[in-house]
Amino acid sequence: MSAYQPENPLIVQGDHTILVEVASPLYEEARDGLVRFAELVKAPEHIHTYRVTPLSVWNACAAGVPQSEICETLERFSKYPVPGHVLIEIRDFASRYGRVKLLRHESGGLILSANDRPLAEEIARNKHVAPLLGQRLSPVEFLVSAAARGDIKQALVKIGFPAEDLAGYTTGEVLTLALRATALSGRSFALRHYQSDAVGAFHAGGSTRGGSGVVTLPCGAGKTIVGMACMEQVQSSTLILTTSVTAVRQWVAELLDKTTLTADLIGEYTGLSKDVRPVTIATYQIMTWRAKQSDDFPHLSLFNERNWGLIIYDEVHLLPAPVFRITAGLQARRRLGLTATLVREDGREEDVFALIGPKKADVPWKVLEGQGWIAKATCTEVRLPMPLDLRMPYAVADDRQKFRIASENPDKIGIVRKLLERHKGEPALVIGMYVDQLQRLAGPLGLPVLMGATPQHKRDELYAAFKAGRIPVLAVSKVANFAVDLPDASVAIQISGTFGSRQEEAQRLGRILRPKSGANQAHFYSVVSADTVEQDFALKRQLFLCEQGYGYSIIDAGDVA
Repeated sequence: MSAYQPENPLIVQGDHTILVEVASPLYEEARDGLVRFAELVKAPEHIHTYRVTPLSVWNACAAGVPQSEICETLERFSKYPVPGHVLIEIRDFASRYGRVKLLRHESGGLILSANDRPLAEEIARNKHVAPLLGQRLSPVEFLVSAAARGDIKQALVKIGFPAEDLAGYTTGEVLTLALRATALSGRSFALRHYQSDAVGAFHAGGSTRGGSGVVTLPCGAGKTIVGMACMEQVQSSTLILTTSVTAVRQWVAELLDKTTLTADLIGEYTGLSKDVRPVTIATYQIMTWRAKQSDDFPHLSLFNERNWGLIIYDEVHLLPAPVFRITAGLQARRRLGLTATLVREDGREEDVFALIGPKKADVPWKVLEGQGWIAKATCTEVRLPMPLDLRMPYAVADDRQKFRIASENPDKIGIVRKLLERHKGEPALVIGMYVDQLQRLAGPLGLPVLMGATPQHKRDELYAAFKAGRIPVLAVSKVANFAVDLPDASVAIQISGTFGSRQEEAQRLGRILRPKSGANQAHFYSVVSADTVEQDFALKRQLFLCEQGYGYSIIDAGDVA
């Protein structure tokens, strides 16, 4: 490329960060290429910043993106010549994926195989890896206990040489099932092309290159269907972990509607019932319950209750630490992670990569929107000033209390009223973090409130009434962030959130993205107190929206008609 191409949107910097000029006519094309191998760091109005990391490159490699394509994307869209050392380091990151392999040994243990002797020596002398190695079988091969499969994969990721796990999996208890051509609900049913591609990437024809990994798709794009199709490929007993009793019930309903499984083959394992059957669906909450802090986790024994052939981790970005620990010892089971975003608030993306598996499929949200598989969405931040009587309490509060005072700005009630009036007749959700705030808002607006303390039977009634149109607007707390099927919701108004949580933003936008009849249009609003820490955190939350290609407009409260 020439020395300077002003129409190009990228400036690739020597520290592996990439500045992206949003106003460039090539912005969208460049962004769609970048999100395959780079992480969005910040996204102010005009210049976005991405970063290339070893993990982002390894996930790209695992999803089938060759390093030549990564480098070509940077060179094609960069204003200036890409620093030579950046291209060399990207090639180095990519080359590290698969230089170490885990293979099955005839003894029933594993072989750790390096692709050359210097690397084998480096691994053998590393203080984190060496304790996990057994007998040295050759200059480049080591015996490894099958029980150490997860631990050694974690250790190798941390030293920069992720292992390609080709050791295979146990067959598990046989379970015959198939997807229906016509769902029991009467609707014809077939996998969409991107769902079929995701299943193929995960299963890999039953070879040792398949069987573990993460599928990343937006809410409403059919992650549950991908999970069921993977079950059909594996034909084995399956343990499904998800976020709530509501999500458990939705999995049960989908399995009965779209597969040949019968009710007697499906068990719920929650605080309400504990049936262990060939397909068992449990909540993360019950798996991590214990009577007191010093006790063991009694329900983690569910992982050994049957000879599972597949474990599905729904909303894998929420996987709690105790389940990570038990998963390290379950590497002989096929493992599928489903999520709308690989962003974790605890920074444990490397553990997802090592223990669940690398990213196998990832379709940009805007691509699916363009094809009509999810709704089009407009994203708007409404900024309103703090009331005069709250400015002094806000000024003298500590940081955490500042956030709450700003989040619970009482003037938000009027803005919500106007937004609901603007979208009168459209099914809407009002979403908040603080139950007290939701209740104060719901009273004047006459809205039912769904929160953590709402009994399950009442939740089911409210969801059913909303789906049927008997309740046009529902106020919901964080319980509705995950795996809740509200297909007709077309408006979401966020009045408070979890600080700068990108994963929460993804989930909340996802509540309204299921395809709709007519214009197939959804609207996502965030109501934010101006010139406060809430506004600062909102900038971090909108990173996810920008990363997925959504325009994000900011308006003043006075502009809400």
